[in-house]
Amino acid sequence: MMLGKELNSDIIYLDLLGHNIVVLNSPQAASDLLDKRSSLYSDRFCPLIYRDKSLFNWSTGPPFLGYNDIWRHHRRMMNKWLNIREVSKFHKMQESQARFLLGRLLAIPAEVNPFERLRGEFYFAIGSSSLQLAYGYTPQENTDAYFRAAEEVDDHAGRAAMITNFYVNVFPFLNRIPEWVPGTGWKRTVREWKKQKDYALDAPYRWTQNQVNKGTNIPSVVGNLLQDHDLMSGLSHEERDSRLKELGHVLYSGGTDTTSSFLLSFVAAMVLNPDIQAEAQQEIDLTLGPGVLPLISDRERLPYINRLILELMRWRPALAIGVPHRCFQDDIYRGYNITKGTIVIGNLWAMSRDEKVYHDPETFNPDRFLDPEVPPIPVFGWGRRKCPGIHFGEASLFITVSSLLAVFTFSKKRNSGGDCIKPVIEDAPNSIILGLKPFEFELAPRSQMHRRVINEAIASC
Repeated sequence: MMLGKELNSDIIYLDLLGHNIVVLNSPQAASDLLDKRSSLYSDRFCPLIYRDKSLFNWSTGPPFLGYNDIWRHHRRMMNKWLNIREVSKFHKMQESQARFLLGRLLAIPAEVNPFERLRGEFYFAIGSSSLQLAYGYTPQENTDAYFRAAEEVDDHAGRAAMITNFYVNVFPFLNRIPEWVPGTGWKRTVREWKKQKDYALDAPYRWTQNQVNKGTNIPSVVGNLLQDHDLMSGLSHEERDSRLKELGHVLYSGGTDTTSSFLLSFVAAMVLNPDIQAEAQQEIDLTLGPGVLPLISDRERLPYINRLILELMRWRPALAIGVPHRCFQDDIYRGYNITKGTIVIGNLWAMSRDEKVYHDPETFNPDRFLDPEVPPIPVFGWGRRKCPGIHFGEASLFITVSSLLAVFTFSKKRNSGGDCIKPVIEDAPNSIILGLKPFEFELAPRSQMHRRVINEAIASC
């Protein structure tokens, strides 16, 4: 971002350790290339640790697939079963998960430091929704084997992709060094991660397959696809299983970390901006009635909540940069030659801090989106690589944020003298997801009436 300012350019070229990289710092440049020329910029860069079959061996996952027929088939499968109409069939499940989350949060206010517990509860709530969407499987607690496996493999995947963790992504010759040489223990680590990855993809898929065979399955994307003979035609059983395993897991991994990160940022925003929290709560009370929990169908009736969520995604995008694209063939843009194979990155953080677009960008201000000329940040990506789970993700974020606002208040922690402690909001280190370091705050039901509302809602689920 700073380099773009210094050079007064929204396009930056880098030659980084042998890789040609173009960084796009403005929505216009990103849209021009990644949207309008998506046929040229829909390929993917796959790190060596993912490509090599002796290492993590995950180049077959949809996020890393090249712009080829296998990726197109994945896209057809997801587009058919993740469109607005199909996703609406999961709204009741998402609403129930939000209510279960509220119930679990009732136990948090008495704890000394609620941050870690809250982070875990957010992750479990969103992860549970994602497992139900993907497989029709409902984990009962955060120690569930399928849930834990998915959580661990996604953590490993993020760590494997970071150059600072595994230099083999930059220096491929490191993979040829014998394992008896000191410093090669990382190979054993990655191979163990691969075994865990294989289990995380295989086990829930086999569970759903068994449910379908017995006729006891509930609606899910993988379950639907197992019975979708049109989309599966022409594939061997091995090809079908391989693709559905990958697709099932990406439905989990594609939104669980990012949505959980947004929710922690939401808490930080509310603690720092109690006036905005109060205004959002007032809109819910006046529109739905005091003590009424929102439904996903209420989205259009709650414009301030929607603006708050847009501002949340701008204020702290879950990814500082979009998932890198790669140029499929030589191209020219604004007189710049972009060669085939160039990695092209949309810099979401720079876009979110553009003072020409977002006045006073460090301030959390939902009302900036009252101006129709102010665009939302493209956190779901661009072009043909845009996240196909956008409708499910938006619904999850809305129902969770609005439900939290309806019954809870987040506030600054007070010291022994009764004075408010301003929380320190800092980025978590060594993470692809733009997470937060633990910070201090308090949360409590807005009243005893709101506590009863939570308990009654859980009892009716």
